[in-house]
Amino acid sequence: MQAIILAAGFGTRLRPYTQLRPKPLFPVLNIPLLEIHLATLRALGCSPIVVNAHHLADQVVQALQQWPDVHVQVEEEILGTGGSLREALPVFKNKPILVMNGDIFHNIDLRLLYHHHERRAYPVTMAVHDYPRFNCMTVRGELIQDFSSEPGSPGLAFTGIHVVDPVVLEAVPSGRFHHIINLYSQLAALHKVTAYRVDGACWQDMGTPEDYLELHRTLLETSEGRNRWLIDPSACLEPGVVLEGWGCIGKNARVGKGAVLKNAVVWDNAVLPAGQKYENAILPGRSEPGGTLAEGMR
Repeated sequence: MQAIILAAGFGTRLRPYTQLRPKPLFPVLNIPLLEIHLATLRALGCSPIVVNAHHLADQVVQALQQWPDVHVQVEEEILGTGGSLREALPVFKNKPILVMNGDIFHNIDLRLLYHHHERRAYPVTMAVHDYPRFNCMTVRGELIQDFSSEPGSPGLAFTGIHVVDPVVLEAVPSGRFHHIINLYSQLAALHKVTAYRVDGACWQDMGTPEDYLELHRTLLETSEGRNRWLIDPSACLEPGVVLEGWGCIGKNARVGKGAVLKNAVVWDNAVLPAGQKYENAILPGRSEPGGTLAEGMR
């Protein structure tokens, strides 16, 4: 297997947090999402692995220093999904390429998806599911017909994960911005794009602060319906801190005396003043590059 993680986007719906760090580096259960994806791909024996970067690219480059076998593709100008895939093409062998958006959390079996693609004669295989909020694809049998429906309409939703044959990407103009969905729409009209159903898999988009917090609620709620807190051993909670609901507290974070946290995600190095209450909050660290403490969603 060989793979690319798309991590160049601006994450505009997650501002102001994406002004501090790119969305693929947001921690999930105190681990940057990008690292979670890379660990999954490495366990599957993927090589080569490409990660593209544009927005706050220096942070992505720094994070990948501990992954020396990963190829970092820094894009001076945003190239879009199609342009990014075309730019990475010389790195790959002449075999199918697994493509994954870097801003989704999931437990989809990527090996099964990849092998399904290899057994079919179609040049593109897209992992899809029934997710009413994002349903916008018309699918008949195993073939995708079009991508033109309004979100929420009958149909299926794209998970942000697919497998594509390299020859398809040769049709994308080199060095230019390009939406790959435009090319896939043309291929779908020719009955060349197949759907691979992954209904029932854990999948969560991190497009908004509410989505990010909802992901943590889902992951931290036990099978018995009780909530829990995940606290890094290096974090410091001063006397009188009250933890309610669910949440995470990252490395070297400090929570001041008497502070109350309910349903909150505290990033590494955050310093929370004494006596404050934070509810439904994303709490970045003061040491975030170019940023200061943000109190998050109220």
